[in-house]
Amino acid sequence: MKVGYARVSTLDQNLDLQLDKLKEAGCKKIYKDKASGVKEERQGLQDAINYARAGDTLVVYKLDRLARSLKQLVKLINTLAEKEISFQSLNENIDTSSTSGKLIFHIFASIAEFERDIIRDRTQAGLAAARARGRQGGRPRLLTKDQEKMLKSLHADKSNSIEDICNMFNIKRPTLYKYLRS
Repeated sequence: MKVGYARVSTLDQNLDLQLDKLKEAGCKKIYKDKASGVKEERQGLQDAINYARAGDTLVVYKLDRLARSLKQLVKLINTLAEKEISFQSLNENIDTSSTSGKLIFHIFASIAEFERDIIRDRTQAGLAAARARGRQGGRPRLLTKDQEKMLKSLHADKSNSIEDICNMFNIKRPTLYKYLRS
């Protein structure tokens, strides 16, 4: 039996394409997660592995849906192998039920990790270059230093409610508390 697993990294992403492809591949049961691939603890993946029996195949749409690092991928594939469960990635056309499929899996896993490392290195280099030019990353501050001082003094005066202070500065409660902590 084929057991499908679909994952997206954020809540606003959509699983539809993966689910369609897994159904086309003949998956009778499909488990889902909306969590980063870096997280090793993913309930849907764990449920899929627990559900699958010896002789079954765990199917994913793309290799990076299963894991984000070579170490994590190899660990998962070894866990599946111990339970006599095969692995299939539709996009990369990998099937570990054969010897050549196992070899191809390890090659693709290495390339995927290499690609991720290159992206991370480029991102870090870009951030460092921006910092060197005096640019700061992150979200811009909503309040000036003077407004922040005024906010703190208004908060110190207990006759002002939190709601009134938030309305004065057109900010939400979490933002007000963030400024009070800084």
